[in-house]
Amino acid sequence: MSNERSATIARKTNETDIRVSLQIGSLDSASEQTIDISTGIGFLDHMYHALAKHAKWSLTLACTGDLHIDDHHTAEDTAIALGMAFKQALGEPRGIRRFGHAYCPLDEALSRAVVDISGRPHAVVDLGLRREMIGTLSCEMIPHVLMSFATAAGITLHVDVLKGDNDHHRAESAFKALAVAIREAVSRTGSNDVPSTKGVL
Repeated sequence: MSNERSATIARKTNETDIRVSLQIGSLDSASEQTIDISTGIGFLDHMYHALAKHAKWSLTLACTGDLHIDDHHTAEDTAIALGMAFKQALGEPRGIRRFGHAYCPLDEALSRAVVDISGRPHAVVDLGLRREMIGTLSCEMIPHVLMSFATAAGITLHVDVLKGDNDHHRAESAFKALAVAIREAVSRTGSNDVPSTKGVL
């Protein structure tokens, strides 16, 4: 993995043992996107894979967690570790667009994501999920994953599912929209300025 806009994070607690390697930003034609996710929760792996794929990240994420208790610690802690890796990989936010937005459909579902690489952690997430579980992931944990990622990454995000009947489709379209919005927000402008009237982010 290239050193450019990349980070490796190890995070170990009494509940989870996580390692994340991340390279963000557009990959050039000589770079091969590598995605390898293993959290022990199949649907969570699927969501992280969708996020990485459409954000054009190379991402390796492995977690051993206390799944004999439930999915909470694994879902929350992997999102925190991924946010930490994103913040480290991005470094000082110079010469980036800063803002990004996207609408992504998945069949009947449609989601909107708006991102600000702001240095101010905040998340507003409305997915409207109705099921208790998707696979072995609690539906209540899905917005919590997005919120935990935003907090650790130090970014502002708004993610809304605008329509859809199938909760799998609703959740996946949300992650895809977030991915595309992040890809836009971190894309380079060709300048070296910090995109803020304050001069810092």
